[in-house]
Amino acid sequence: MKIKIKLTILTGIVFLLFINISMAQQQGEIDKANKAYMAGFYENAITIYENILKGQVASPELYYNLGNAYFKTNDLPSAILNYERALKYNPGDEDILFNLSVANSKIVDKIDVLPELFYIRWWKYIKMWFSPDGWSFVLVALFSLLFILASLFLLSRSVTNRKIIFAGGIFILLACVFSGIIAWQTWSESKQQNSAIVFTPTLAVKSSPDESSIDLFVIHEGLKVKILDGIGDWNEIRISNGSKGWVKSENLKPV
Repeated sequence: MKIKIKLTILTGIVFLLFINISMAQQQGEIDKANKAYMAGFYENAITIYENILKGQVASPELYYNLGNAYFKTNDLPSAILNYERALKYNPGDEDILFNLSVANSKIVDKIDVLPELFYIRWWKYIKMWFSPDGWSFVLVALFSLLFILASLFLLSRSVTNRKIIFAGGIFILLACVFSGIIAWQTWSESKQQNSAIVFTPTLAVKSSPDESSIDLFVIHEGLKVKILDGIGDWNEIRISNGSKGWVKSENLKPV
């Protein structure tokens, strides 16, 4: 029994050492990429950032820095793609939003956005207050507060205090439900790949998934599109003004 316990402890220690060494190596690569970027070696920085991301180590900072490096090399589609990926992790970050708007201002297509109902705009604005992890933290904090209020309610002997605590508990419970919905939505959206960036200089959008079908309109590299459906190696897309059509999947990179 003692031998098994010792082996378990030893395995845990080895695992923690492996994790620490791995994290140190990753941080070393990130520092190397950052130094290359600051020195103006943008291609080198891109290579290192991409290799880090291939190792399944993703964060808004990495995507943001990679987007900046691509922007410096005038690769606008790749810059926009990585800014958009960074926003999935941190949708309210002002630096990411600003750099994305600058990159979008340099692409060919300037397409009007369909107006949204006011409550949809409000809901999107509220979701941008925190990242998906941030909303999860808010939810846990509210549940903890709700538990504390429930304990105080049970311990309190004053009717007045109980009424106040009960009212506060109802408010916190509603806030928990509200935060839970947003936490689930933001997490779900961060995992979806239903939008993409065009990576072909000029792309004709077809009326159907067929090369011989009619050209409906033309879009250009760097434009963000919504993916609606897929058939074989074709995707049905929609652009921000509501126009829809079909393009080859190879011309798109998912966000």
